[in-house]
Amino acid sequence: MNQPKHRAQTPSMLAVFVLAALAAAAEQAKTDGEANFLAGLTHLQENRPALAVEEFKKAIRLDDKSPYSHKGLGIAYTQLRRYPDAIEALRKALELNPYYVDVRNDLGTALILSGKREEGKAEFLAAYNDPTNPRPEITSHNLANAYLEEKKYAEAANWFRTSLGRHKHNVEAYLGLADALLALGRPDEVVPALEGGLKELPNHVGLLTMLGDAYYRAGRFTEAKARLEEAARRDPMGASGRRAVELLKHLPR
Repeated sequence: MNQPKHRAQTPSMLAVFVLAALAAAAEQAKTDGEANFLAGLTHLQENRPALAVEEFKKAIRLDDKSPYSHKGLGIAYTQLRRYPDAIEALRKALELNPYYVDVRNDLGTALILSGKREEGKAEFLAAYNDPTNPRPEITSHNLANAYLEEKKYAEAANWFRTSLGRHKHNVEAYLGLADALLALGRPDEVVPALEGGLKELPNHVGLLTMLGDAYYRAGRFTEAKARLEEAARRDPMGASGRRAVELLKHLPR
């Protein structure tokens, strides 16, 4: 059977909530650079980070005191993998507004992607500890992913559970938790974790497939077959469905 797949952090992990937070901030950013800020936000949402950079720079030239424009610029630079520039922009946003806790999530991501892992985790932890953090489930998930990448599986499992305690509909947290538990050699804990996830998200084919795999590892072949066949039937052309088909080949006849 396939070994656990660690989910490397990439610029695409910048969650949708980041863009939503920027959009909400636009209501407060009534400055001369607002039109450019909004244009930059649109380019970010439509996956044009290079154009977003230009618009955020224009917004900053018109109003260099807006933490929202600096945050947007940092996110755009992160998506372009220009991590030193991203870190500088995000630190400027925090300098302008030390209470803008969302920025710490973005800064932590940019630092980790740049190779400064301890600094990045420190930013995530500072964000998590801040009582004004609007999305602690995202921050704890970021920390969990960082530890998973470092093969510190006990810490990863702890933070994935923390994330799920904050928000039970985080699919990636269930999958990450399963990866961490398998790596720890605790397959008996994987099944209840994934069953809990499927109870919350009964239509998620990825969870179905991983639960089928977990049943197989636990020697529960009848249940494994039922879950994997269901996943293959519901997602015949998708990645989860194709993986289910492959896993079915390993079941005892």
